[in-house]
Amino acid sequence: MHRSHRLKKNEQFQEVFQRGSSAANKQFVLYSARQEGRAAFRAGISVSKKIGNAVIRNRVKRLIREAVARLEKMIPLGLDLVIIARPGVENMSLEAIEQSLLHVMKRAKVIKQAPVHNGKRG
Repeated sequence: MHRSHRLKKNEQFQEVFQRGSSAANKQFVLYSARQEGRAAFRAGISVSKKIGNAVIRNRVKRLIREAVARLEKMIPLGLDLVIIARPGVENMSLEAIEQSLLHVMKRAKVIKQAPVHNGKRG
C-alpha cells in the first residue's frame, strides 16, 4: 500500500467516521466513505493498546497494510477506509488477516468482484 494511499490525520479519520458506514466481523471494524473525484482509495489503520505492546501493534499494522495491498485491485477508487483491529488479530497470519479483511469488505459492500479468468489457469 503506497504512502499516498494512507489516512494519517485525525480530521481524515473523523470525516470517515461521520460520513461513512460501518461493518464488522470478529477481527475488524471497517468504516467506509466515498470521496468523489479521488484517483485512488485511501486507508487508515487503528490498532488499540488493548492488542499488545508497541512492537506487536506495529507488526499488526504492517500485516494489515500488506493484506490491503494484496486486495488493492478489488477496492474501488475514490473510497476512504478506516480499519480498526480488534483484540485477537495479533495471533493471526497474513493469510488469515487477508481473508478476514476480504470478509468484512464484502459485508460492507465496498469490494468489487474478483476478476474472472475465463476458465484459464495460470
